[in-house]
Amino acid sequence: MILAVSKLKNPSSPADGYRGRFAPSPTGPLHAGSLVAALGSWLDARANGGQWLLRIEDIDTPRCVPGADLQIQSQLRACGLFWDGGPSYQSRRQELYQAAFQRLHEFGKLYSCSCSRQTIANTLAAAGIRTPRNQEMVYPGTCRPSQLISYTDGLLADSKKAWRIALPENCQIQFEDLFLGIQHQDLSREVGDFVLRRNDGLFTYQLAVVVDDADQGITHVVRGKDLLNNTARQIYLQQQLGYPTPSYRHLPLVLDTNGEKLSKQTLASSINTENDKSALAELRKAAEHLGLGSMPDGNITIAEWLLAATKAWRDVTVNAQSKD
Repeated sequence: MILAVSKLKNPSSPADGYRGRFAPSPTGPLHAGSLVAALGSWLDARANGGQWLLRIEDIDTPRCVPGADLQIQSQLRACGLFWDGGPSYQSRRQELYQAAFQRLHEFGKLYSCSCSRQTIANTLAAAGIRTPRNQEMVYPGTCRPSQLISYTDGLLADSKKAWRIALPENCQIQFEDLFLGIQHQDLSREVGDFVLRRNDGLFTYQLAVVVDDADQGITHVVRGKDLLNNTARQIYLQQQLGYPTPSYRHLPLVLDTNGEKLSKQTLASSINTENDKSALAELRKAAEHLGLGSMPDGNITIAEWLLAATKAWRDVTVNAQSKD
């Protein structure tokens, strides 16, 4: 089965209802890599005359750092990246995730799983399958029942097990990324049945982000390339829940000296926004990484610089799309 998503051929206008978003996890302050994602998504929204929402993705509560959400908002404001409404918090949207989870369960799409990561690794190793470093293990289907049926609400209360969505055979997803072009993933072979609710009762990012994007009317997702591997799963969930699929644009990553993606896990340094001069310097570096050339130099305000950056983004992305 192939589910395809077409690229939007014409640039959006305010009448088209463009809605983008930036969705950081509050596990620490913004670093250079997250600023690239924030600036890229902000510029795309503004260049298209659309809205830009801020969503705090605090669904994984054990990893959240108290106060990090407020620090992120302060850094964005210091860089002139103001959002429209909100912000929204995933931790306050549990009822929406539960409702989507319940729908999938009633459709007979879900099953419980007691496998630990070590159990999965051992099963794959016994089959001669080695998972490369920094790559997800493909779930081998150990707990998948021979026949999937829908269940009543009472059976959903078991929070001691994870819950996975059962993929059909030959589940292939194809879509066109607005930056990277045609993308394809065989979910059955490359991912396997993936988790929607963890054994600690928390809903996963895959389900939450799909529900949020649909509920908030997101039409364009502009984010880092590190999330590209998640897109096929999210498109599949959108199809199963009857949600529209937004357009996707995955931006180039900022790497450290070892060639690894900058992240809070690798102790990436916070961007410096202590004053306008420092914030503007951070924005210039982010714009250079995004490939925006001929940006104004010298004595200029952040607002003036962002106006020039929006025009530059429109010239290299929106206008280019209209010529396709």
